[in-house]
Amino acid sequence: MPTLTQIPKHLALNSLYLFGIRRQSTALHFYQNRQLELYASKPAQRLTLRQLIFFGRAMNEDRLIKSANYVRTELPVRIAHRIRDLQALPYVVVTQEGVAKTYEVLIAYSSHATEVLNPSSCIGSLLNSRLRCYPPVTTLKENEEFCRFLIKLLAEHATVIPSLSLGLSLSSRFLPPDQLDSFMRRMLVSRISRRVLAEHHIALSEIHAGTYSESSGEPHVGIIFTGLDVRRSVERCVRLLKARPVKFEEHLGIGMSMNSWPEVIIDGHLDTKFAYIREHLEYIVFELLKNSMHATVIKHSKFTSLPPIRATIVAGENDVGIRISDEGGGLSTPLNQIKTPSDLFSFSHVRNATRLEDSRIGALRTFSSSPQGIRATVGEQVNRWQKDILSKAENEVKSYDPEKEAGVGSHFRIGIGLPMSNIFATYGSS
Repeated sequence: MPTLTQIPKHLALNSLYLFGIRRQSTALHFYQNRQLELYASKPAQRLTLRQLIFFGRAMNEDRLIKSANYVRTELPVRIAHRIRDLQALPYVVVTQEGVAKTYEVLIAYSSHATEVLNPSSCIGSLLNSRLRCYPPVTTLKENEEFCRFLIKLLAEHATVIPSLSLGLSLSSRFLPPDQLDSFMRRMLVSRISRRVLAEHHIALSEIHAGTYSESSGEPHVGIIFTGLDVRRSVERCVRLLKARPVKFEEHLGIGMSMNSWPEVIIDGHLDTKFAYIREHLEYIVFELLKNSMHATVIKHSKFTSLPPIRATIVAGENDVGIRISDEGGGLSTPLNQIKTPSDLFSFSHVRNATRLEDSRIGALRTFSSSPQGIRATVGEQVNRWQKDILSKAENEVKSYDPEKEAGVGSHFRIGIGLPMSNIFATYGSS
């Protein structure tokens, strides 16, 4: 890691304008922080879903305390790695609004995290007073407090996805596509892994305390469902998507002669069950079906009926596949000028020109500035839709503008849904 004397002069000078006077001292403090350099040099202690399940099956107080301290010490290491990646970017990229915001969020947390790992350094700390130093967790009461801290931390990091997407889209002209996509994937995978660790520990704590609420009846360990019913998850996504009024899609140019969504036929290995994070699987299915429904309605807007969409479940010896088939016209459309399907996952305008569309950049700015940010879940999308429906039913003075709604219902417009689905599909597979 660079020392203070190694900081480029233009960074030291211009950080005054990029981050502001207070933030400049925070950023420079990072370079002087030997503890953080130490943690950035440590390898992340990665755990597979299988390992998380095995450890969490027979949860007791001793194991719960060990889980808390693993999360407490592991998160700062992973944050430090991502800060190192950010610092390796060209200065013109770091100055982009979304990248700069993400950098500051991670810097603020890493400074606090270093003190979490080294409580003695709390003396004389200049950190924000609302952040407290955490010594090792030793009791259930301390673990409860630690879980409350994690919940607050998760909320504070909700803007990371839209901020990164905004910043990388704006700076895609300054990075080769391979370098940009590799960086963005590392950042998103790390963000998912940190959220999984935090949410899994919170769930284990609630289950041990008898306060966890889960009504599906499917077996699970923490947030990992050990017998996840694939057909049931697909049916849930279909039900939620079809409950959304078609009129909400008027801004896409969907013909208003349609007042319903296409039917979805589910076939294949209908009894398939496997161990996975349900929230991840349902996000993938939800996004794919949402895209299929949109494309089908647009393609057949002049007809009186819509062809069905088919979701086929296939269970292999070591994997599970879900194929979504529709008659929506495919990927090659006037709105999607891409060369290969993988370009849909790219954040580079060279591979996906829609990254620099004004409407998409504007929507990203709205999401980035909203405290709700983007968590990449089905629940947040549905909650936004239901909130808008209720608002209209109560005749509130409110115009529906998807770019001003701080929800994920317009993910297809900002290019988050498919890249996140691609990462969710491969997360925890190793």
